[in-house]
Amino acid sequence: MAALALVGSVIWMLVQGQGVGAWGSAARGGVPGSGYGSMMGGGGWGDGSMMGGTPWGRPDTTDPSVENLDDARSAAEAFVDDLGQGMGVGEVMQFDNHYYAEIVGADGELATEVLVDPTSGTVQIEYGPARMWNTRFGMMAAGSSGSERVTAAEAERIADRWLADQGDLTADGAEELPGYYTLHTLRDGALEGMLSVNSTTGDVWYHSWHGQFVDMSEAP
Repeated sequence: MAALALVGSVIWMLVQGQGVGAWGSAARGGVPGSGYGSMMGGGGWGDGSMMGGTPWGRPDTTDPSVENLDDARSAAEAFVDDLGQGMGVGEVMQFDNHYYAEIVGADGELATEVLVDPTSGTVQIEYGPARMWNTRFGMMAAGSSGSERVTAAEAERIADRWLADQGDLTADGAEELPGYYTLHTLRDGALEGMLSVNSTTGDVWYHSWHGQFVDMSEAP
């Protein structure tokens, strides 16, 4: 099963038009990789299939359009209600291309990340790390994140080193998810976007699919 999952993940990545090395590498003590990971920059809104026990999205949605952060939160809440497991919605962000929301587990820990389409209201598991690195709800779900070796503080240092090679961005505090960390990126102290750091390998994946940051709301 593990071999089939690995083959499937590679095929899926290639179908999206990107190579296996579409994200930067920034292992501890190493030199950050170059280039922003842009894998899945314009993919569809999910096929409803089950990967690692979690549906990517709901393509046949009849939800109304999403016009603001409150609407996006409501759409994300409907999505987690479908998932069950006592999940809730944390931080919600608005970007040019879509809305983003953190999904919080019943234990209060971050579980995964989703995108909300502003036109249809469709919700899907976010591109990149949430699908490929998440060890509980992603494509390669292993049911545990106990093999983590990179700490939150190390993830912040890795992110800063990687960003230093890309321009004038810096990283904010690391938020832990199963198998990786996600960090806001800042330009002159103002929120600009986000990236993720793999908690086992230290690889960096920039969330290049968002577009420009617009606004955000914290967890209620």
